Amino acid sequence: MGREAEFAVILEEIKKKARAGQNFITGAEIEEAFSSLSLSAEQMEMVYAYLRENKIGIDEPVDADAYLEEEERNYLDTYLEALQELPGATDGEREAITLSAMAGDADAVKRLTELMLPEVPQIAKLYAGQGVSLEDLIGEGNVALSLGVTMLGALEHAGEAQGMLGKMIMDAMEDCIARNAAEEKSDRKIADKVNKVADAANALQEELRRAVTVEELMEESGFSRKAIEDAIRVSGGKIESIETKQSSV
Repeated sequence: MGREAEFAVILEEIKKKARAGQNFITGAEIEEAFSSLSLSAEQMEMVYAYLRENKIGIDEPVDADAYLEEEERNYLDTYLEALQELPGATDGEREAITLSAMAGDADAVKRLTELMLPEVPQIAKLYAGQGVSLEDLIGEGNVALSLGVTMLGALEHAGEAQGMLGKMIMDAMEDCIARNAAEEKSDRKIADKVNKVADAANALQEELRRAVTVEELMEESGFSRKAIEDAIRVSGGKIESIETKQSSV
């Protein structure tokens, strides 16, 4: 494994460890993790900065609530208030319910889901401010929880259930954030292509003093017919410098 690949793997492992620890990790743990790479002080500071940008506390916990927008705080308050209506359970009752759920008892599965629901918004707060709304994060977490409680039969001990469900909830939220980032990147690429086609069409329009045809723009700019027609379609036909009546859009 190359140095850069090893760095990326270690950084991802640190993030996962911090997430599991309520978005907290010590500086000593970070330095130990990167000890094999002998990073400079400047490089380590870049690591710290990256972790802080991802809402991970170093040597002291982060205030997850501080990253919530006012609308999200209001939603969270309402959501948590609704969850308070669900009956609680003692540690002994929770263990018994978990064991029954592991055995496949449908009522126990439903009850354990209810007991775990308050955990979801607390985990969601750890991922706030990363491009996905708190409501959507909670929704993803709830779906993962509903699936996870049906998979507990693979465990040997009831004490493993909460960790397994918590990991599934966190993984679902991280996947949601990753999908959102990929979609935004794709949207930016599409918008960039549309702008380039529009700029070329506008420049040619100024030269010809009229709207240009797709064929003329192809010849002048080097763009393919598909690229131009895709840009016209994505823009909703609003690239006015292109004569769309003569295109096959």
